[in-house]
Amino acid sequence: MLRIAVPNKGSLSESAIQMLSEAGYTGRRDTRELHAADPRNGVEFFYLRPRDIATYVGSGALDIGITGRDLLLDSGSPAREVAELSFGDSTFRFAGAPGRFAQLGDLEGVRVATSYPGLVGAFLADQGVSVTLVPLDGAVESAVRLGVADAVADVVSTGGTLRAAGLEIFGPVILQSTAVLIDSGAPNPGTDTLLRRLQGVLVARTYVMVDYDIRLENIDEACRIAPGMQSPTVSPLADNEWAAVRVMIPREETNEVMDRLYELGARAILVTTIHAARL
Repeated sequence: MLRIAVPNKGSLSESAIQMLSEAGYTGRRDTRELHAADPRNGVEFFYLRPRDIATYVGSGALDIGITGRDLLLDSGSPAREVAELSFGDSTFRFAGAPGRFAQLGDLEGVRVATSYPGLVGAFLADQGVSVTLVPLDGAVESAVRLGVADAVADVVSTGGTLRAAGLEIFGPVILQSTAVLIDSGAPNPGTDTLLRRLQGVLVARTYVMVDYDIRLENIDEACRIAPGMQSPTVSPLADNEWAAVRVMIPREETNEVMDRLYELGARAILVTTIHAARL
């Protein structure tokens, strides 16, 4: 069976488990379980610390896993990224005391605290900046105030946590991270099935199906408004001056498209959610 590593806790865990469920897999019933088999789908799930998943997959102990791009790069594992999964987004930046640092080169020779020494060290080495890394397991924003470091490299959302600690962001973005599917590079037929299912979930989350009726003379303009993934499906109606159209559109454009179609003369405009897809 395909052996899949899943985050057992943290910000990635709930989203990963939900996505696998939407893809038709049956995981653990108890959050204390570290292993669950799904023989109907030919897979086994192993629930591991997110930081360890890249190591297990890269070693070949497990076939495939879900983790953060940041954790993959920080691990130094030979595991490779297969696909983005569109959740768990985060941005890594440098921060320090206000006015002390203006650009990346100002870090030369100072102490930088981070929970991602592999990731940050590789970035700074690539930029030709030499620092002393201070590895910490979380709460790095306190490192400057407590005198452990001169600057920090950490995950930034709004920057509020860093500002509350008396720090300001400077320099370039270290990494834009997101949840990713990773594998060891070894071929496994189950990997393709898993990837298709997860991509189907992403499509279902991103698109909706729109059905509407429209006069024949307006079909070409309607299809320009909502061209769909490939081409709309157009079917005849009992009234030979009208046609029924079905098309898949981005979910975020739903109301704008409906308004434009209505203004063009479309009627009976209905939107339905897509539960699963294969494109």
